[in-house]
Amino acid sequence: MAHQAHAYHMVDPSPWPLTGAIAALLMTSGLAIWFHFHSLSLLYLGLILLLLTTIQWWRDIIREGTFQGHHTIPVQKGLRYGMILFIMSEVFFFLGFFWAFYHSSLAPTPELGGCWPPTGINPLDPFEVPLLNTAVLLASGVTVTWTHHSLMQGNRKETIQALTLTVILGFYFTILQAMEYYEASFTIADGVYGSTFFVATGFHGLHVIIGSTFLIICLMRQIQYHFTSKHHFGFEAAAWYWHFVDVVWLFLYVSIYWWGS
Repeated sequence: MAHQAHAYHMVDPSPWPLTGAIAALLMTSGLAIWFHFHSLSLLYLGLILLLLTTIQWWRDIIREGTFQGHHTIPVQKGLRYGMILFIMSEVFFFLGFFWAFYHSSLAPTPELGGCWPPTGINPLDPFEVPLLNTAVLLASGVTVTWTHHSLMQGNRKETIQALTLTVILGFYFTILQAMEYYEASFTIADGVYGSTFFVATGFHGLHVIIGSTFLIICLMRQIQYHFTSKHHFGFEAAAWYWHFVDVVWLFLYVSIYWWGS
């Protein structure tokens, strides 16, 4: 690679796509075995392999982009397009859940009592914990933007402070949502209301956890001087993802918590 005559990254052979695929197979198989035979051993094996794969795969990408200089401008452009397409796929992922919710709520069937929320469902008050969660996520959107501006200006101390605050707000959101689930008077088994509510908000919660992990990795990299004011796409991708999670929550809050209640 020292005599490379082009700006593109020819990726070295890697075992991680294979081990990641095996981890996915073990996890899905382990999940099915847990459902039917109440054994968690295969699921745990899949989770451990997935964790080892992600740690080592991320390590390799960080090494290639930060220390070996393979993430040139054309390579970064490709990564940007890839992240944009990934977020677009996530938009359509959530679109299916919103479609299911509106399909059921705009024309409630006689089995639901002809009304929405269905008869017997006591929905959550949208002006209590859900409103607090909205404020928390909006605040985290502000702090992640603050992080980005501080990084571009080369202000290392403010970047670390703002990013730490963003991670704390992300975990606070997750704790509040877990408390909300624990105290809810209905479950995922309570008809179409329960299933649409918990699947949509649950997958959003999973995305918050993934985004928080993404930001923690960026925080660790910033502490180790991996980012510069001009070369920090790893953080930029995390910030895009976090803003996407914020926007999805606003749609969830307005649709399911407020209008749907």
